[in-house]
Amino acid sequence: MTMTTSVLDLELPRYRSRKEVRALKIASIDEFTLRFSDPGYGPIAVEPKVFTRYTPVVGDYYVVYEDGYVSISPRKAFEEGYTRI
Repeated sequence: MTMTTSVLDLELPRYRSRKEVRALKIASIDEFTLRFSDPGYGPIAVEPKVFTRYTPVVGDYYVVYEDGYVSISPRKAFEEGYTRI
């Protein structure tokens, strides 16, 4: 009999984020066009590949890293990991 172990059962190394990113909170989504809660920012059309790992919902964040990588971050994870500067 084989025993399976959940990743949550393992004591994995822990990490803390210290990256600086640029981000906007998503107010609405129309196919691959995002509109934002922050005033002064127009809609952005993103490539479908951005949604490959995660399909955004209103309240999530559009994130651009220093190297230009674009992703979507779930609201809870983003707000727990980043503070606006």
